[in-house]
Amino acid sequence: MKSTSLFTGLYFFFSILFLNSCAQPASEPWKPNQLMAPKDLAGMITAHDKKTPLIVCIGPGAIIPGSVDIGAGSNPDNIAKLKTVLVNEKRNRPVVIYCGCCPFKNCPNIRPAFDLLNTMGFTNHQLLNLSTSIKADWIDKGFPMK
Repeated sequence: MKSTSLFTGLYFFFSILFLNSCAQPASEPWKPNQLMAPKDLAGMITAHDKKTPLIVCIGPGAIIPGSVDIGAGSNPDNIAKLKTVLVNEKRNRPVVIYCGCCPFKNCPNIRPAFDLLNTMGFTNHQLLNLSTSIKADWIDKGFPMK
């Protein structure tokens, strides 16, 4: 009898452990439809499209033409700088932020910046989908650079 309850207890314990290990990671501050394909932004820049959004670099270096260089979004001073840039913008203005220092899952810069846009009530903001790096997803594809 004791071995059955011990087995049941261990089974329950390891089942919970397994389920916790399979749990979904915390959700990102952006929705999938808020990821902009690099080729789309490159096309707007190349065509000198009047609808080109405000482009903001929140990473180590602004290489995309027309982008505002804020500096690393992991630094609270740079998030304050970003807020200063955005404070007088209309909340429906298209804004695209980018970093590209590393894969999204490791990037310390994109989440604080995107959270700020959400908190400030922006409704037309996107994250440039540089999911691997700016080198692999922008430079190596021959997209425009400063």
